[in-house]
Amino acid sequence: MANTNTLGEILTTLFDRRPFSRRVSDARPIEELCKVLLTEKTEASGVQLATAALNRYRHLGPDEKVAFFNFLNTEMDVDAVLIGNAATAYQLDKSAENFVALSRACEPARHEIFRRLNQAPGATAELVNMRVDLLSCLKDSPELARTDHDLVHLLRSWFNRGFLVLRQITWDTPASILEKIIAYEAVHEIQTWDDLRRRLHPQDRRCFAFFHPAMPDEPLIFVEVALTKGVPGSIQKVLADTREVTEETEVDTAVFYSISNCQDGLAGISFGNSLIKQVARDLAIDVPNLKTFVTLSPIPGLMRWLNDRGLTDAASDADNLKRLAASYLLDAKKPDGKPLDPVARFHLGNGALVHAVHLEADTSENGQRQSGGVMVNYLYDLSKISQNLQLFINKKEVAATSAVKTLARQAPKKSAA
Repeated sequence: MANTNTLGEILTTLFDRRPFSRRVSDARPIEELCKVLLTEKTEASGVQLATAALNRYRHLGPDEKVAFFNFLNTEMDVDAVLIGNAATAYQLDKSAENFVALSRACEPARHEIFRRLNQAPGATAELVNMRVDLLSCLKDSPELARTDHDLVHLLRSWFNRGFLVLRQITWDTPASILEKIIAYEAVHEIQTWDDLRRRLHPQDRRCFAFFHPAMPDEPLIFVEVALTKGVPGSIQKVLADTREVTEETEVDTAVFYSISNCQDGLAGISFGNSLIKQVARDLAIDVPNLKTFVTLSPIPGLMRWLNDRGLTDAASDADNLKRLAASYLLDAKKPDGKPLDPVARFHLGNGALVHAVHLEADTSENGQRQSGGVMVNYLYDLSKISQNLQLFINKKEVAATSAVKTLARQAPKKSAA
């Protein structure tokens, strides 16, 4: 995977924009700076204005940020009358000129503001952080969802898979990035530097992350992988301090045991699908013995579901808990027919299938609280991903092994109480 690092360095150089100091001072309000930015014709002045606006934004207080978002939401919104007139004109005459006019009318001015702000050095990361602020405002100001929609639209374009660089995280990765891996780990907490070393350094462990050239030191998402002999049934076994390292000639299974999103401002923009499939393809080339690609995943909604259905007493029996877990994964659905469990939605939506359910697989306090210690393997059969995905999308069918289906059928039913 050395080529990915080389490509990353090339792209980072191409995207490294540092022609101006970030210490651009401009006393005008941010709203005025944005209005002027919209009309600026020269690139150099545009970069200076964008830099000044972002500097101004970084010093706004909470109420001032809300006011700025309201400015974008109202004054920089579309003109519904103009859209109507342009749509009528295009309906009568589908000329290129009328099409362009309609397209321009349908795009709010805040789109162009965000694009022009992104000219400034380091602006991409700042706009990602700006969205964190915007998301925090939505609860009290739901109308700002219009502005959030537009910012997400642009972020999806800027963070398109084609721009992302896959890099392996190793013990030799710069400490500044390793510190972020520790901080961003969201599934199985990394306790110490020794703990991190055990996840990166042995030859049967891997970690991979997506980076964007405009944010070369900020991982977007990363996955931790254990190379094992056979499919493991507990996270304790995978992360044991005293475990023996498995020789590469003996491994046959790649286990994705932790996937962590790193940037709150990119919430709703999915990278995990591409990350898992890319890593699986690359590992299949690098380690020819690998035949099986599975996750070892939490079931975060299980105990809540059991409690809501009055089945906690039934689940006190281990066999019943395993059956109920299988039933939850296969049968518990949202109103739209998708799985109730968020982790299940993610992996099944990527074309995986429910492979096996394990008791006492996560004995941590969090694991016991969320799922009674139960974990699940999702299998990524590279030859059947498309087939599983089509059934999931078109028929809402959850692909599973016959053993898991049998467990689900044997599960106790909803309490009569």
